[in-house]
Amino acid sequence: MTPDAKILAALRDHPEGVSGEQLATSLAISRAAVWARMESLRQAGYDITAGPHNGYRLVGTPDLLHADDLLSRVSGRVRVIGRDIQVFKETTSTNDIIEKMARDGLREGFVVFAESQTKGRGRLGRKWISPPGKGLWLSVLLRPALRPQETTQLTIASATALLRSIIQVTGLQPQIKWPNDLLIGDRKVAGILTELSAEPDRVHHVTLGIGVDVNMKESEWPLELRSVATSLRMVAGFEISRVELAATLLENLDRDYARICRGGFGEVADEWEEHCTTLGREVTVQMGHRTIQGRAESLDDDGALLVRTEHGLLERVMGGDLTLKKRPADAS
Repeated sequence: MTPDAKILAALRDHPEGVSGEQLATSLAISRAAVWARMESLRQAGYDITAGPHNGYRLVGTPDLLHADDLLSRVSGRVRVIGRDIQVFKETTSTNDIIEKMARDGLREGFVVFAESQTKGRGRLGRKWISPPGKGLWLSVLLRPALRPQETTQLTIASATALLRSIIQVTGLQPQIKWPNDLLIGDRKVAGILTELSAEPDRVHHVTLGIGVDVNMKESEWPLELRSVATSLRMVAGFEISRVELAATLLENLDRDYARICRGGFGEVADEWEEHCTTLGREVTVQMGHRTIQGRAESLDDDGALLVRTEHGLLERVMGGDLTLKKRPADAS
């Protein structure tokens, strides 16, 4: 960890206060250097008090994403995802940055956040609205020992990790729409975009992109999205800590990625199915020029959706644009 990350971790570990001397000793720097780091953190928006008896105390944090802050929150709690973090004020797309890092040979687990994206994207080339300071826009570099057809498992695992994080931080109860959306009611609150570089028999790397509408207001969406999109704040009725949600998400992603890597997809799939709004529903899946209609029954071992058509055939669906048929209660 960087000195600032270590300082923030120490302040959180000692809410009653920690002396400059203790910090100087643990960081192997001078007390003057500790004071300089504290001033830098204050200028970044951290409310840090100092007193002769209690030393330094962290009494408030800004609603801004800082790599050092995130590292201080997850250090010791993650093994792969979140051990390296970078935050950009603005970028085209966090997936683009991770893709470059992958080509440069960086190790897996690197996470890139952006406060805003100018060309954020979702599945099937759709644009993802990413205004400054209103959501979590992040991407993760992964190098799993999976076959290309098994990488759908990563989308499933990411959806369960994201859902669990939202529940833990907000108390809200989203549902998962296969393969990559989280819904509250019938409105989308988060999405996942998985892109990979692979040969027919092995994966070089996977870029896992996640977008969560955290504190957006309805007026901040284009008119055409207001009936289909929502944010955690709009549903909860209060502002959500993006930093807390980000740290919780990294821990859950790391946990579920470890489960996938050790062959535990079945555990993840069971949790996914508990919260899936797609299974048991009549669906239409558009895959290029082909349309599949039927009842979504379950996932297979690779994470593909199994759809029973009206002719009794069981279709294995790996991707496409899925639409849920409205239930009678929904249409009334």
